[in-house]
Order: sequence, then C-alpha cells, then structure tokens
Amino acid sequence: MKFARFIKDSAIGYAVVEDNKLKVLKGDFLKEVAFSGIMYDLSEVKLLAPVAPGKIIAVGLNYLDHIKEFGDRPVPENPTLFLKLPSTVVGPGDDIVLPRDYQRVDFEAELAVVISRHCYDVSPEEAGEYILGATCLNDVTERVIQKADGQWTRGKNFPTFCPIGPYVVTGVDLGNLDICSRLNGKVMQQSNTRHFLWNPAELVSFISRSIPLEAGDVVTTGTPSGVAPMLPGDTIEIEIEDVGSLVNGIVGVE
Repeated sequence: MKFARFIKDSAIGYAVVEDNKLKVLKGDFLKEVAFSGIMYDLSEVKLLAPVAPGKIIAVGLNYLDHIKEFGDRPVPENPTLFLKLPSTVVGPGDDIVLPRDYQRVDFEAELAVVISRHCYDVSPEEAGEYILGATCLNDVTERVIQKADGQWTRGKNFPTFCPIGPYVVTGVDLGNLDICSRLNGKVMQQSNTRHFLWNPAELVSFISRSIPLEAGDVVTTGTPSGVAPMLPGDTIEIEIEDVGSLVNGIVGVE
C-alpha cells in the first residue's frame, strides 16, 4: 500500500494512494486503515511529509563508497548514529532554506523506514515486524559546520534540513532498491540498497537496544557517494525504486 498525509482546506488528513487518487482514511494510518468514503485527486490537495515523527534516527557511513568519499577512514564496527530533530522536517514540494552565512549545504539521498509501533530491544529477525514501510529522505547537511564541530548535530538540524516523502510504501524489498539523486536534472548519486553495510532490520534492531522507537518515528539509512552542494534556485530530487520521488527547491534566507 501507498500511504499519504495531506492538507486540504486547512485540515490535515491521511489517505491510501491509488492511481493518482487519494482514498481518505478516517484517521491516521499508523493506527488503523479505515476508509471514510471520501476521495480526492492528488491535484486537489497539498502533500505533507507522510509522517510527523517524534524523532528521526539517522545513520551515517552505511555505504562503503560514501565512507571513502571523505577520506581514508576505517569502516565502523557498529552503525554510526545521530539525530535529526522534528523541526527539520518538510514535505514534498517544500523549499529547503539555506541558513544565513551558509558555506556548503549538501544533499544526501537516503532510504528511510517508518516504525509501525513501540519497538524496544528487538532482534534483527524481529525488527522487520516493526517497520511499516519505506519513504524517501534528504539528509541535508551544512558540511563546513559538520567538519568544524567534529560531530554532526548542528550541521544537520537547521529548519527544512529533512525533507521526507512523498509517501510511505509497504511491501517493497528494502535490500534491493535503486536509489539516486538529481540536481537540476543531472544524476549525482546512483546506487542500490544492496550495498548497505547494515540493512534496515539490522539498523532498527541496533537502535532499539538503547533507544525506544515509537509509531511514526523514522530511521534513515545513510547515503551513497556523490553528495554535493546546493545553491539558491536549484532543484533536488531523491528517487528510490518502488518508493517514489521527492522533489524540493532551494532558496536562500530573504
């Protein structure tokens, strides 16, 4: 199934998407899938980020080629985790706003998974039962700040630095999906999730050993090589096979 979150006439709703139609649900798809009988064309609504996560747990250094992209560093023994705050989240079609005095702001194409229910201390074999589905995510990063700080919190948490969407899609093979980014139509990153060092179930299990995950939380799985800076006026697209295409424009602070 393909789930969406949208706004129409100032009201937020949830829907199943079929053939460019929204079959509106009675409530949040994280709780139950009960149809209201209302339908809209996609053109009648504005899509939002498909979930409003309480937390976004991000994974760095999960593709070998990206590890090599920034120097000869060793492959980590465990997943490298960091947090993106809910205040960074925007949806498809929203602008990424470059912060005042920015120096280099990069895109990072990522497959993200959405947690379906409370998840704590689960095994890799169990973890798939707690994954509702997949979505596209852009882990936007102010690279100069990231390097200067020596850790990643400040450089990755400006407002609008976490576009998510357009949908949450169930039933896809998370371990074999083509992923790419396009900057102004030019392919910049191109890989496949089979190149993960840790697959989504392993990541969810690892995270859950120390951090309880809740319904609607997002775990994003790292980016392949090819990250590059964005400038005002650019358009960045993150596309993942069977999941969707997330497009955002880039603007500066007015």
